[in-house]
Amino acid sequence: MNQSVLKALKLLDYFSAETPELTLKEITRKSEMPKPTVYRLLTALEYHNFLSKTKENEHDSKYQLGLKLLELGQIVSDQLEIRTIALPDMQELGREINEVIHLVIVHQDEATYIEKVDSSRALRLNTRVGKSSPLYLGSGPKMLLANMPYERQQQVIEKFRLQRPDSSRLASQDELLQELKTIYETGYAYSVGEQDADTTGISYPIYDYSGQVIAALAVSGLSTHFEGENLNVLKEKTRQTAETISRKLGYQGSALQQEDDNK
Repeated sequence: MNQSVLKALKLLDYFSAETPELTLKEITRKSEMPKPTVYRLLTALEYHNFLSKTKENEHDSKYQLGLKLLELGQIVSDQLEIRTIALPDMQELGREINEVIHLVIVHQDEATYIEKVDSSRALRLNTRVGKSSPLYLGSGPKMLLANMPYERQQQVIEKFRLQRPDSSRLASQDELLQELKTIYETGYAYSVGEQDADTTGISYPIYDYSGQVIAALAVSGLSTHFEGENLNVLKEKTRQTAETISRKLGYQGSALQQEDDNK
């Protein structure tokens, strides 16, 4: 592990509610590292907004925690909030349909699974809480990608080789963009065998109070369970659960209004 990174992170530990500001001399004394080394690490942290310099003179400098930590802390807070809010409804949905249920968000241009409710069926999926995957594979990731601005979609797509795991051919960008357009227009995503063989996934968006899609509620299981009338039941129950979670997050939009608009 990179020792410079570990040393820099250790410096952040010296800040607390009791000592929100520290001078270069104080940090040097606490760390027991050479002053030039401490100054170099502090400068790097300041450059990336993990620290901000509040005072500087020819004898010493004073630092406090930077806004980047506030930004990252808010991300963690939001993730914890949505997990806490969504889990009871995910568990209730799991009891009703007995399929695997995931909560998926975007993190650093990938899809990250932040919550999971397992099925009692004999089914093993290549997913776990904390797992990340490309945003173009699977119903949950594609739901998130479909609701990104077009420019960001392009940036994400260009970062990955569009290789489906069940196919040796490369999916074209035009093909993927057309699929994303369909997902956006229909309001749900559907995938077959993209992450695990013989499995199907369906996903619906979860909105926050501002109407932004911040997560996807994904249901996955054996493809034989996602056929005929049972598929319609799974879609409707998943949609209802996603809407319930969205409302708990402050979303004021209305599925009924969307239906009225389509008449």
